[in-house]
Amino acid sequence: MYLALLVIFLQCSELHAEGKVFTFNGVEIKVEPHGKVKNGAPMSIICHADISKNSDFQLQYNFTIFKDRKLVFMSISDKEDARYEIPVAKSSDTGDYECRVKADRKLVFSRTIYVWVAGMTKPILTADKKEVLEGEVVKLRCELPEEVPPLEFFFRKIKTNSEPIEKRVAEQNQNFSEMEYFVEAGDNILQFDCFGKRQVRSGWDSSQHSNKTLVTVKEPFIRPTLITRPSNNITEGDQIEFECSTVAAQMRGIEIIFQKNRTILNSVRDKKFLKYSTIATQEDSGEYLCKVEQGAVSKTTKMNVFVSELFPKPTLSASMTKLDESKDLILNCSINSLRRANFSILRKSSSGDILLKKSRVLAIKVNVNDTGSYTCKAEVKGIVKESKPVRISVYAPVSKPTLSVVSGSPEVVLGKPLQLICHSVMGTPPITFTFYKGDEIKKNVTNDTYATFLDEDIGLNDNGGYKCDARNNHSSGVKTSNILNVTVIVPIRDASLGSVPYGEVEVGSDTAFLCSVKEGSWPIDFKFFKKTDREVLLHEVREYSDRTIWHKKTMKRKDTGTYYCMASNRASVDVRSRPITISVILAAWQKGVIAAFVLTAMAGAGAVALWWFLRKKKKAKGPSMEMSGSALAPNLTSEKLTRPPSDGNYYSGSGYIEDNENHMKSTDESKGPDLESAEVDYTEVEVSTLDPHRDSVENRHSQRIYGHPDAT
Repeated sequence: MYLALLVIFLQCSELHAEGKVFTFNGVEIKVEPHGKVKNGAPMSIICHADISKNSDFQLQYNFTIFKDRKLVFMSISDKEDARYEIPVAKSSDTGDYECRVKADRKLVFSRTIYVWVAGMTKPILTADKKEVLEGEVVKLRCELPEEVPPLEFFFRKIKTNSEPIEKRVAEQNQNFSEMEYFVEAGDNILQFDCFGKRQVRSGWDSSQHSNKTLVTVKEPFIRPTLITRPSNNITEGDQIEFECSTVAAQMRGIEIIFQKNRTILNSVRDKKFLKYSTIATQEDSGEYLCKVEQGAVSKTTKMNVFVSELFPKPTLSASMTKLDESKDLILNCSINSLRRANFSILRKSSSGDILLKKSRVLAIKVNVNDTGSYTCKAEVKGIVKESKPVRISVYAPVSKPTLSVVSGSPEVVLGKPLQLICHSVMGTPPITFTFYKGDEIKKNVTNDTYATFLDEDIGLNDNGGYKCDARNNHSSGVKTSNILNVTVIVPIRDASLGSVPYGEVEVGSDTAFLCSVKEGSWPIDFKFFKKTDREVLLHEVREYSDRTIWHKKTMKRKDTGTYYCMASNRASVDVRSRPITISVILAAWQKGVIAAFVLTAMAGAGAVALWWFLRKKKKAKGPSMEMSGSALAPNLTSEKLTRPPSDGNYYSGSGYIEDNENHMKSTDESKGPDLESAEVDYTEVEVSTLDPHRDSVENRHSQRIYGHPDAT
C-alpha cells in the first residue's frame, strides 16, 4: 500500500514539474582556504550550482563530491550550495576534488581543483571507448606497474588548437589510477595521455608521458540558430519575432530555452524549434540567449537586439501644485515633437489608478479631497508610456485655534512646568503653530491639527499673556487664539503655631491657637492636630488669609499634650509646623481650697495630741487631779473650737482633708483634669493667705501669645 502511494506521489510530482523550467548555467567548486592547506588545518570543499528558472520554485539538488574519483560526500538539499567539511586535513586528503550536481534529469559536472603530485615511471594509458557523444564520459586507466604507492597520476585531455586540460589523481594504496572525462559540447577529436610523479628526499620525480589515446566525438545536436524578424531597424510598436532552432540525432530529451538577461521567456521540449513574439518596446533592447540542452550537454547562441524609441515619455504639467479649495486647476499632458497620441489623465490610488479623463487637458474646480498624485499616459501604435507623477495639494483654511492647559485647570504651581496645547479644528495639514508668552515668540511647531508647548520658566508675575497662531498654505493667512491667563500658585512655606496662654493653662479656661504661614497663595486650608498614640484632627478651616485663630473652650486636664498645625493650598503640598506642648493645671482657687483643707487637718491633729497629753498627765497626779483635769480639758477644748477664724489659722477636720486630698489625687490620675466637683465642695472656705495667688491669675490672663513668632 505504501509503495503504491509513493509511486502515485512521484508520478504527480513529475507531472507538476513539467510546467517548471530551469537550466544549469554552470557548477562551481572551490576549496577554503584557497591555495595549499597546511597539515592539521580545517578544509572545506564547496560546490555551487548556478541555476536559472522560469518561476520561483524549489528544486532538490543531489550534490556528489569526489576525491581522487572516490566518493567522499553526498548531500540532497533545496539550496544551491553544498559544503564538505574536513576538520583536520592530512596528507591522505591530497587529491583531485570534483563536484557533480543533479537536479530532475539534468546532471552537471564541475571542474577539478587542488591535487598533490607524486613521481612515477612511464605509465600505460588505456581508454574504455574510442568513439563517444558529447555529454558522455570517457574512462581512462593509467598504470605504473613498477611503482609503489603513494603515487601521483596526471591525465591530460588534448584538444586541437588549445592547451591540454590536465587532471591529477593521487593513489595511496595502488600503482594505477582511473579517470573519467566529461566530453563537452564542441569537443571533436580528443587525445589523452598520462604521466606520474612521486616524492623523494630531493623533491619530486616525474615519469615519461604515456602513449597517446585517440577518441572521436560525435554531436547529439548542433549548436542552435537564433534569428529575429525583422532582423534590424526595430522600432517601438513593431511586432518582433524570435526563432530558435536546432538539429538533433534524437529529439527525445531535447529542451530549447529562450532567455533575456537570465529571465526565461519561453521554452519547449522534444521539439526542434521555438518561437517567441512581442510588441517591441525600448525595454526589449538587450542580449538574448537561445540554449539547447540534452542530458549533460548544453549549447547556446547569443544575439543583441536594439529597439529604437518611437516617442518619448509624456510630460504632465499643472497650473498650480499648491492651491486653495474651490480654485481652478488645469492639468496638461504633452509629448515633445509629437501631437498625435491617445492621452489620458489619471489619479494615483492605493487600490489602482483612477481614470479622470481621456484627453490631453483636464480642468477642474478642486476641493481638499483632490489632494494626491496625478499622471498622464500616451498611446501610439499600441505603445503606452506614462509620465512622472505630479503632486497636487489642496488646502482648506485653518480655523481659529484654541489655547488651553493640558491638565485642564488654567493655573500652575510656582517652579513647576506648564504645558499648553494649541488646536485647530479645521484646516488642511501641515499646520504651523506659533506660541507666544506676552509678545515673545517661544516655539514654532509644524503638525497636523495640534501642537504642545512646555514652559519651564514660570515666575510670580506669569499670570497671563499666552496665545498661539495657526497657519497653513492657504492664502487666508494666520489665525490667532484668545489670550490665556494662567494663575501662578505659590506653595506654602514655613508654617508656625503659637497659643495664648502658652505652656501652662488652667483647668476651665479658654486657649487660643494661632497658625500662620510665611508664604502661600490663598485660600489656605489650616488643620490643627493633637499628638497621642495617633494623630487626632481637632479643627480645620479654609481662610483667605495667611493665618487663622482657633479658640478652644474650657480646657481640661485631658487636653494636656503636644499640638501642631498643618497648612496647604492648591499646590497640594502639606506644610507642618513645629509642635508645642500645653500643660493643663489646677486653677489658683482650687489650689487654695486644697491648702485650706491641709491646714485644717494639721490643726485637728494638734488638738487631738494636746488632749491626749493632758489626759495622761491627769492620770499621773491621782484622783484629786483627775476631776479638775476633766473639767479643764473640756473647757480648753471648747475654747479652741469656738475661737473665731479671724486670724486665718483655724481649719476643721484633719482626717477629712487627708482623705479628700488622696481622693483628689486618685481622681486626677483616673479621670484627668476634671475638677468641677471639687469646686463645689470648697466654695465656703476662706483663706486670707491666698490673695497673692489670685493676683497671679489675673496677671497670667494678660500675657502675650507665646511660642508664635507673629503673636500679638
